[in-house]
Amino acid sequence: MANGQKVKIDTEFITLGQFLKHADIIQSGGMAKWFLAEHEIYVNDEAENRRGKKLRENDVIEIKEIGKFTIAR
Repeated sequence: MANGQKVKIDTEFITLGQFLKHADIIQSGGMAKWFLAEHEIYVNDEAENRRGKKLRENDVIEIKEIGKFTIAR
């Protein structure tokens, strides 16, 4: 997966769990808790593991060994 990939959302924010599914990183929302426990994820350079974390336009999500994503509207 390419670094710096933009993920477009149509709402003011998206949760980290929704983002993982929306970006095709996981197949179902039920996998989010497991995925967050098993992978290092950074939101704007801060470690994050809450699937309810709100992501807004221009937030940068980095998932080690998968890539870097930017929220876009």
